[in-house]
Amino acid sequence: MNDSIRACWLSFGQFAATFGGFQMFSLRLLPYLPKAILRPRLITEQIYSIGVLSLVLTMFGGFFVGTMLALQSYSTLVEFGQIDSLGAFASEALVRELGPVVAALLFAGRAGSAVASEVGLMRATNQLAAMELMAVDPIQRVVVPRFIAGVLSVPLLAAIFCTLGVLGAYLIGVHQLGVDAGAFWSHIQDRVDLYDDVGSGLFKSFVFGVSASLMGVYEGYYAAPTAAGVSRAATRTVVITSVWILLFDFVLTGITVPGV
Repeated sequence: MNDSIRACWLSFGQFAATFGGFQMFSLRLLPYLPKAILRPRLITEQIYSIGVLSLVLTMFGGFFVGTMLALQSYSTLVEFGQIDSLGAFASEALVRELGPVVAALLFAGRAGSAVASEVGLMRATNQLAAMELMAVDPIQRVVVPRFIAGVLSVPLLAAIFCTLGVLGAYLIGVHQLGVDAGAFWSHIQDRVDLYDDVGSGLFKSFVFGVSASLMGVYEGYYAAPTAAGVSRAATRTVVITSVWILLFDFVLTGITVPGV
């Protein structure tokens, strides 16, 4: 019994120490953010590496989520005689929830783990230590451009995810299930609000982008300088980021849903 209590206490202490270190690391980045604007080339390179190379995965994911959503919602809407609302139903689900969440999870799995592995490998091969010896701050040179690129990329990827999802729902709903094309688009125009729906989805994707990018650079920067340490950092990035995304989605949905 005492061993179990001691193990729980040690686990809690480790979690508190990790969380505190994460907060201190986050505060260390703040002074460097304005300076990063003076070196946009580093940010654009990372946007290509992090965002553009995740584009195909995001497009495929958005398209097939949209088709699945149209097929799943069709039988329910038919029972209530609301088949013409399929476009509005799919669009609201994509813009408010599925688009930001799934796009962020795909980003964490592909780009977040890649950032953690890349920065962790630089730690393992002493590249970060060499920068410090040459009076080059690795936070400013390595960490901040990747963080900013991730924050900018996730909302754009979420928007592309939603666009391809609506296109997939349109192709299935109109060309396979027989929904009127005019009714499909008119219901979207009537039901999807720019502020409540699109704005809420973009805000969520921004929060998810901050979480995923910050976790990736944090785990990579403090990874153990071994092959196992780098691998562990990439795994922890995906797992912890996924949990944070789902938790933040719950909190933000509770804040943004009217009447909650």
